[in-house]
Amino acid sequence: QSQFVESGGGKVQPGGSLRLSCAASGFSLDLSTIGWFRQAPGKEREGVACISVWGKNTFYIDSVKGRFTISRDNAKNTAYLEMNSLKPEDTGVYYCAVDRGRLVQSMCERGPRTNYWGQGTQVTVSS
Repeated sequence: QSQFVESGGGKVQPGGSLRLSCAASGFSLDLSTIGWFRQAPGKEREGVACISVWGKNTFYIDSVKGRFTISRDNAKNTAYLEMNSLKPEDTGVYYCAVDRGRLVQSMCERGPRTNYWGQGTQVTVSS
Protein backbone atom coordinates (compact mmCIF):
# COMPACT_ATOMS: atom_id res chain seq x y z
CA GLN A 1 0.00 0.00 0.00
CA SER A 2 2.99 2.33 -0.37
CA GLN A 3 2.62 5.14 -2.86
CA PHE A 4 6.15 4.44 -4.02
CA VAL A 5 7.20 0.89 -4.68
CA GLU A 6 10.96 0.56 -4.74
CA SER A 7 12.47 -2.58 -6.15
CA GLY A 8 15.64 -3.97 -7.67
CA GLY A 9 17.85 -4.11 -4.63
CA GLY A 10 19.90 -7.07 -3.59
CA LYS A 11 23.32 -8.20 -2.54
CA VAL A 12 26.23 -7.75 -4.90
CA GLN A 13 29.99 -7.86 -4.70
CA PRO A 14 32.04 -4.70 -4.97
CA GLY A 15 32.18 -3.60 -8.57
CA GLY A 16 28.79 -5.05 -9.34
CA SER A 17 25.71 -3.33 -10.67
CA LEU A 18 22.07 -2.97 -9.79
CA ARG A 19 19.15 -1.18 -11.33
CA LEU A 20 16.57 0.16 -8.94
CA SER A 21 13.05 1.06 -9.89
CA CYS A 22 10.56 3.34 -8.24
CA ALA A 23 7.01 2.93 -9.40
CA ALA A 24 4.39 5.41 -8.35
CA SER A 25 1.07 3.98 -7.35
CA GLY A 26 -2.16 5.89 -7.66
CA PHE A 27 -0.80 9.17 -8.93
CA SER A 28 1.24 10.66 -11.76
CA LEU A 29 4.89 11.64 -11.55
CA ASP A 30 4.60 14.02 -14.49
CA LEU A 31 5.01 17.25 -12.55
CA SER A 32 7.35 16.02 -9.86
CA THR A 33 11.03 16.12 -9.23
CA ILE A 34 12.14 12.65 -8.21
CA GLY A 35 14.93 11.75 -5.85
CA TRP A 36 16.67 8.64 -4.67
CA PHE A 37 17.76 8.63 -1.06
CA ARG A 38 19.57 6.07 1.00
CA GLN A 39 19.91 5.20 4.63
CA ALA A 40 23.20 3.51 5.38
CA PRO A 41 23.78 1.55 8.58
CA GLY A 42 24.56 3.93 11.39
CA LYS A 43 24.15 6.99 9.21
CA GLU A 44 21.48 9.52 8.44
CA ARG A 45 19.50 9.50 5.24
CA GLU A 46 21.14 11.24 2.33
CA GLY A 47 20.07 12.25 -1.11
CA VAL A 48 21.87 10.29 -3.78
CA ALA A 49 20.49 11.35 -7.13
CA CYS A 50 17.66 13.59 -8.22
CA ILE A 51 16.04 14.32 -11.54
CA SER A 52 13.84 17.14 -12.76
CA VAL A 53 10.30 16.91 -14.07
CA TRP A 54 11.21 16.18 -17.67
CA GLY A 55 14.60 14.65 -17.00
CA LYS A 56 16.62 17.57 -18.32
CA ASN A 57 18.46 18.23 -15.08
CA THR A 58 20.06 15.84 -12.67
CA PHE A 59 22.06 16.06 -9.49
CA TYR A 60 24.33 13.50 -7.89
CA ILE A 61 26.26 13.53 -4.68
CA ASP A 62 29.98 13.47 -5.28
CA SER A 63 30.46 9.93 -4.05
CA VAL A 64 28.29 8.46 -6.81
CA LYS A 65 29.15 10.68 -9.75
CA GLY A 66 30.19 8.67 -12.74
CA ARG A 67 28.81 5.48 -11.22
CA PHE A 68 25.09 6.10 -10.79
CA THR A 69 22.58 7.30 -13.34
CA ILE A 70 19.08 8.45 -12.52
CA SER A 71 16.41 8.39 -15.17
CA ARG A 72 12.67 8.46 -15.49
CA ASP A 73 9.96 7.29 -17.80
CA ASN A 74 6.90 9.40 -17.26
CA ALA A 75 4.84 7.22 -19.56
CA LYS A 76 5.51 4.31 -17.22
CA ASN A 77 5.21 6.47 -14.11
CA THR A 78 8.54 5.10 -12.96
CA ALA A 79 11.99 6.33 -12.00
CA TYR A 80 15.20 4.34 -12.11
CA LEU A 81 18.62 4.36 -10.58
CA GLU A 82 21.35 2.57 -12.49
CA MET A 83 24.13 1.73 -10.09
CA ASN A 84 27.50 0.63 -11.40
CA SER A 85 30.88 -0.02 -9.84
CA LEU A 86 29.21 -0.48 -6.50
CA LYS A 87 31.21 -0.03 -3.34
CA PRO A 88 30.60 -1.27 0.19
CA GLU A 89 29.81 2.28 1.25
CA ASP A 90 26.85 2.23 -1.12
CA THR A 91 25.15 -0.23 1.19
CA GLY A 92 21.85 0.92 2.60
CA VAL A 93 18.14 1.06 2.13
CA TYR A 94 17.25 3.07 -0.94
CA TYR A 95 14.07 5.10 -1.09
CA CYS A 96 12.51 7.32 -3.67
CA ALA A 97 10.52 10.45 -3.09
CA VAL A 98 8.91 13.22 -5.09
CA ASP A 99 8.33 16.92 -4.76
CA ARG A 100 6.45 19.14 -7.16
CA GLY A 101 8.84 21.13 -9.32
CA ARG A 102 11.70 21.03 -6.87
CA LEU A 103 15.18 22.02 -8.02
CA VAL A 104 17.27 18.90 -8.20
CA GLN A 105 20.07 20.01 -5.91
CA SER A 106 17.60 21.22 -3.32
CA MET A 107 15.74 17.96 -3.59
CA CYS A 108 18.81 15.91 -2.86
CA GLU A 109 20.35 18.14 -0.23
CA ARG A 110 17.23 19.10 1.68
CA GLY A 111 14.89 16.27 0.90
CA PRO A 112 11.31 16.39 -0.25
CA ARG A 113 8.77 18.60 1.40
CA THR A 114 6.17 15.88 1.25
CA ASN A 115 7.92 13.67 3.81
CA TYR A 116 6.43 10.49 2.47
CA TRP A 117 8.58 7.46 1.82
CA GLY A 118 8.06 4.06 0.34
CA GLN A 119 9.20 0.83 1.89
CA GLY A 120 12.64 1.09 0.35
CA THR A 121 14.80 -1.56 -1.22
CA GLN A 122 17.89 -2.98 0.41
CA VAL A 123 21.21 -2.70 -1.36
CA THR A 124 24.09 -4.62 0.13
CA VAL A 125 27.56 -4.45 -1.34
CA SER A 126 30.01 -6.87 0.20
CA SER A 127 32.39 -9.67 -0.65
